[in-house]
Amino acid sequence: MSGSGFWDDQESAQATVAELKRARAAVDPVLALSAQLDELELMLDLVEESGDASDLAEVAAMEERIGAEMHALEFRVMLGGPYDIRDAYLSVQAGAGGTESCDWAEMLLRMYTRWAERRGFALGLVARLDGEEAGVKWATLLVQGEYAYGYLRAEVGVHRLVRLSPFDSQNRRQTSFAAIEVSPVLDDAEAMEIRPEDLRVDTYRAGGAGGQHVNKTDSAVRLTHLPTGIVVACQSERSQHKNRSTAMKMLTAKLIARAEAEREAELAGLQGEKGDIGWGHQIRSYVLHPYQMVKDHRTDFEVGNANAVLDGEIQPFIETWLRSRR
Repeated sequence: MSGSGFWDDQESAQATVAELKRARAAVDPVLALSAQLDELELMLDLVEESGDASDLAEVAAMEERIGAEMHALEFRVMLGGPYDIRDAYLSVQAGAGGTESCDWAEMLLRMYTRWAERRGFALGLVARLDGEEAGVKWATLLVQGEYAYGYLRAEVGVHRLVRLSPFDSQNRRQTSFAAIEVSPVLDDAEAMEIRPEDLRVDTYRAGGAGGQHVNKTDSAVRLTHLPTGIVVACQSERSQHKNRSTAMKMLTAKLIARAEAEREAELAGLQGEKGDIGWGHQIRSYVLHPYQMVKDHRTDFEVGNANAVLDGEIQPFIETWLRSRR
């Protein structure tokens, strides 16, 4: 990076900077922890020589702090995939259940928003299609922060909700489904080539905030990858060109995430298809009636405070899933 002419090729330079960032993220915590362990060893020697019991409290506090940091480092080792450190696109799609599922999709969107805010991630709405009566049919968030993809890929799959319906005049119990998809945000240099004949491009008028502009221009872009059926959309920019560029990055990321999932499924001897967004395919169930419970069916981890989970307390589910894979 310090060589002359390094920045002459901007694309190559940015790829190198990104590589350095990933390397430092892996190495720096190890070096820092090693230095703290050396300091702890020195403190123990001093206490042994002095025999002063009052210094033991400081040593114990240091040991506890280092233990917590080592726990965090061990956890990061589990986030060692090639894209785990990246930002992420998170998409939620309502499934079987009509308005109920659209409302459930909106609840999940809020849950992940709250989780991301608490972890200090930046959020951006890429695209959204509202339900006819309530909630969203589908929406995509851009989650920016270290290891956003590594964490959120634990959430991929169908999520099931059981509750007393607020949309039923008889207040009957209803079951709703929504699917979560997650893909990494890639650098421009990493984008794969997609054949034009494999792509269908649709433009339309963006919905939501934006004043008269959204009503007068077809700036929103929807891309369909014909061989796989993957669909992405972007309406966050006023420029159709910018929206198409972002949509292409999202499509590339989804194709890479799909290939990675199929590779992992093949190694594990599992079926690679996500399945229908309905009965029998859920990875997690959220029960609000007749009792409260959230259970992950992959790990059997469960908690009784469903409202806290829906308010963004999903980190224990993520960590349990990552540890189970390890």
